[in-house]
Amino acid sequence: MEEDTDFGIRFSSLCFINEHIGFQGTIKSSPGDFIVIEIDEQGQLVDKAIDEPINAISKIPEVKNFSKKPKLDFQKLSFEGGSYQELNTLSKCSDGDQNHQPDSEKEDTISDRTSKCEEEKADVLSFVLDEKTNELLNQFACDIRERWNSETELIGPSPEFSLGRILDKNQRANLHSAIRQKFPFLITIGKNSEIIIKPNLEYKELCHLVSEEEARGFFKYLDKKENSKFTFKPDINKDHRKAVHHFVNKKFGNLVETKSFPEQNYGAGDSNIVITVRFREKKHRKRSLLECQERKVIYTAFTLRKENLEMFEAVGFLAIKLGVIPSDFSYAGLKDKKAITYQAMVVRKVTPERLKNIEKEIEKKRMNVFNIRSVGKSLRLGQLKGNHFDIIIRNLQNQINDSTNLKERIFEAIENVKDKGFVNYYGPQRFGKGRKVHTDQIGLALLKNEMVKAIKLFFTPEDLDDPVNRAKKYFLQTEDAKGTLSLMPEFKVRERALLESLHRFGMTEEGCIQAWFSFPHSMRIFYVHAYSSKIWNEAASYRLETYGSRVVEGDLVCLDEDVDEHFPSSKVHLVTEEEASASIYAIHQVVLPVLGYNIQYPRNQVGQWYHEILSRDGLQTCRFKVPPLKLNVPGCYRQILKHAHNLSYQLMGDHDVQMEGSHIDESTLSLLISFDLDASCYATVCLREIMKYNI
Repeated sequence: MEEDTDFGIRFSSLCFINEHIGFQGTIKSSPGDFIVIEIDEQGQLVDKAIDEPINAISKIPEVKNFSKKPKLDFQKLSFEGGSYQELNTLSKCSDGDQNHQPDSEKEDTISDRTSKCEEEKADVLSFVLDEKTNELLNQFACDIRERWNSETELIGPSPEFSLGRILDKNQRANLHSAIRQKFPFLITIGKNSEIIIKPNLEYKELCHLVSEEEARGFFKYLDKKENSKFTFKPDINKDHRKAVHHFVNKKFGNLVETKSFPEQNYGAGDSNIVITVRFREKKHRKRSLLECQERKVIYTAFTLRKENLEMFEAVGFLAIKLGVIPSDFSYAGLKDKKAITYQAMVVRKVTPERLKNIEKEIEKKRMNVFNIRSVGKSLRLGQLKGNHFDIIIRNLQNQINDSTNLKERIFEAIENVKDKGFVNYYGPQRFGKGRKVHTDQIGLALLKNEMVKAIKLFFTPEDLDDPVNRAKKYFLQTEDAKGTLSLMPEFKVRERALLESLHRFGMTEEGCIQAWFSFPHSMRIFYVHAYSSKIWNEAASYRLETYGSRVVEGDLVCLDEDVDEHFPSSKVHLVTEEEASASIYAIHQVVLPVLGYNIQYPRNQVGQWYHEILSRDGLQTCRFKVPPLKLNVPGCYRQILKHAHNLSYQLMGDHDVQMEGSHIDESTLSLLISFDLDASCYATVCLREIMKYNI
């Protein structure tokens, strides 16, 4: 197929550093032939059982309502003794229980009340504030909205505006409520009689899940009387409703509670469900400020074993079963799909006991969790020493026209790579092997802010007639997200997440931005990193073809022998003419930049090549930031050559190794090879160097 040809060209054009002949064979005949075990920062394999008993940690009470990081809490937005929910001044603008209104009348009634309420609030602001302050307040609000609606991120400290000191307590109370009603996208903070106004980041976050109309209504509701309620628009998608429940409970769970109900006036066959928000009874939310500050996030660590399962699919399935969202999971690195893999993970807001309760359910998806325990924080990408691999290569045979003893060829190849290492390319799984559209193409579209194009690339079908590709083909032909959802299989978690958002927000530029936010940050940035990885592969080949294994003037070298991929520029040195002539540095010290906004380029032909490639791809002026998706790519450096550690190997047959004199019966011969690689190195790339065979 066309996509296979393109992919083959990509990897056949990559270089080798060794000169042996190599051999042919088949890897990943089955997932059990390719076992990957993460090595943690202490150098321990994560598949080993930890002695710590779960009973000792499972008694920790589960806490559902907390923030990802220290943020302004509505409990803390109090002013001289009054908390957010207690702002009942100007109660004539608050509604009674809306439950008694028929749905057909509710929308107009709410609209009328909102209009009247906003007029009241505007009167309060005009009455209490002088004309200049009122004008500055409106300008501040307009500036915040313009920055949110543009591609400009709120970088650095959050902007703020002060109304100055308001000595009268009742006026302060009225101002707090009036500002939040007129500008729900702002928050107010009281400090020593001063009122400070800042952007409401929770408002913007909620706008990624629901329409701005709903977000505006929800934050206005938080100022209403405690016997009122708020209802989001009908939603047919269960997973999306879970995400809304999760957001409200996480941010405001100590103040309100959410429930789902069938929408009134719908026929029995309709599945429209609405989420209703009510204030909690006071007895259920009486906590001191000190208690709220002392509440800690629950983090549960575990080892995930998965078989023949894409990692993002595994995380999506776990999130659904645990009632959290994919971004609540953290991990040190991505793992292969067609393999049996073991890796460390941490999930927030889930107790060890709760995770243990879903063990049986997830076994059906070829997943297991063990070493379940409580920890104090999340994992971060790169927080590992490396990975251990146990691999079986089957169907071994000589290269074409090579009559040398196969056993000798295999031993020669392995010993060469043990000694000289391999070119540290990013592996084919980084880009989506065998697919018509590769992940790096999506990443390039995102870097160019081509959001609609990126969505269409994501949904490009393969030349296969199966439910997934039929659904993708239908979507590209019709852009009917709702109809495609009915065709897309449940197990395609990422596809369904995008479709649900597109159904809600539309196939516009803005709608596609909102859709990408249905992916966690680590997944969004994965596509951009894939593009950077592709360029690095091409750069490494160009560098080796141009200069070979010698270190030349203008090369970049790393001065620290023991570094990972994310070392700072301060550890990178530019080779001088004198140093190159004196052969001070070796090829294994040479590094190349992985694209980003905080890297330097080699000052030789390789640096010139980078700039030409960026021009070719339309990225001459790219700052490697995608503000609409909150993606910042600083870049890093990667060593051209790497070595396998603790490498061992054994030839074996289907039953026993069969030999005739010095010759081996090739029809049944397999190679079992085990080794460790540093983080971000690919076993398939190491095997490619050993076998001299594009796998």
